[in-house]
Amino acid sequence: MRDQDEQPTIIIERGDGSVGPFILGALIGAGLALLFAPQSGVETQAELKAKAHKLKSSAEDRLRAAQEQLEERLDAARESVQSRVEDVKDAVDAGRKAAVDARGDLERKLERSKAAYRAGIEAAREAAASGDAAAEPDDTEEAGA
Repeated sequence: MRDQDEQPTIIIERGDGSVGPFILGALIGAGLALLFAPQSGVETQAELKAKAHKLKSSAEDRLRAAQEQLEERLDAARESVQSRVEDVKDAVDAGRKAAVDARGDLERKLERSKAAYRAGIEAAREAAASGDAAAEPDDTEEAGA
């Protein structure tokens, strides 16, 4: 009989889904396959150099493309921020103008109210003065009668 310890154990690990280790393994495998291929060492070295140059060129092209894309996105972000800053400046300027206009309007209304108040006081004084003048002759007429 076999012991349970003698049976093979299978362990399954779940990774983070990264493709990097797979690509690295594929490149190493390809390099080893080239080394053990039925070519001469000089031919294999030349092919490895060519592929390395091609890989380097491809990496540089991708890096340049990524830089250009990043620069384009940064430029778009800068333009968006600048546009929003201009919008805010315009809104602040419009708010200041509205405040100045509202203050001028309020000052004009206040002056009209003051003028009306003064006119009312003056009219009340004139009415009181004319009422006193009218009351005095009545008093004299009563006194003379």
